[in-house]
Amino acid sequence: MVLEALRQRFRPRIARLARPFHRWSPDRLSWLALGLAGAGAVTAAAVRWTTPLLFLPVALLIFFAGLFDVLDGEVARATGRATPRGDFLDHVLDRYADVVLVLGIAVSGFAYPPLALLALASLLLTSYMGTQAQAVGQGRQYAGLLSRADRLVVLALAAFLEFDWSLPWPWAPTEPWARFHLGGVEFTVLDVAFLYFVIAGQWTAFARARRTYRAMAPPT
Repeated sequence: MVLEALRQRFRPRIARLARPFHRWSPDRLSWLALGLAGAGAVTAAAVRWTTPLLFLPVALLIFFAGLFDVLDGEVARATGRATPRGDFLDHVLDRYADVVLVLGIAVSGFAYPPLALLALASLLLTSYMGTQAQAVGQGRQYAGLLSRADRLVVLALAAFLEFDWSLPWPWAPTEPWARFHLGGVEFTVLDVAFLYFVIAGQWTAFARARRTYRAMAPPT
C-alpha cells in the first residue's frame, strides 16, 4: 500500500490529468489500459528474439497502462458514471492485464519462468483477498505491501533498468543475463522484482485475509 496510501494526496493532480478524458467512456479507458498492457507483454516477449533495448518501450507501455487504469475510475467518479458494472469490468480487465504482463516478461528470457509463475499466483491471490473481503460485506481491502499501483511501478522500473543496463554504460554489468549472484543463483532485475512480488504478495494476501476474518462476527 505504499503508493495506494498516497492516492488521496495526489487526487487533485489525478483529477487534472483526467479532465481531457471526461468525454470518454470509463469502460473505454479500462480497455485501453488492457491494450497497453497487452502491447507491453508482446514487446517483452519479443526481447527473446531481438534485443533488450525493447525494454524501454515495455517500461513506457506498463507506465501508461497503469496511468489509464487510474484515470478510468477518476473519470467515472468525476462524470457521475461510476457503476458496479463498470467497477466489475475494471477488476476483470486488471486481472487479465496482470496475467499477460507477467507471462510476456516470463517469455522474454530475462526472467526465470517458475519464479514468474509464483509471482503471478501471488498477485492473483492478493487481488482475490481484496475482492473477497468486499464479497463478504467487509469492504474492498487495499491494505498491504503490494497494491496494484506498486507492482506496476516496480515492473516498469525493472524493465527500464534492464534497458538501461543493456547499454554500454560504465556502470552496466558485464554479464548480459546475470545481474545479481545470491548463493550461486543468478538473478536479473526482473527476477528480483518477481521475487519481491512473491514475498510481498503472500504477506499482503495473508494480512488482508486476517483483517477480514477478524472483522467478521464470530458464530453464536
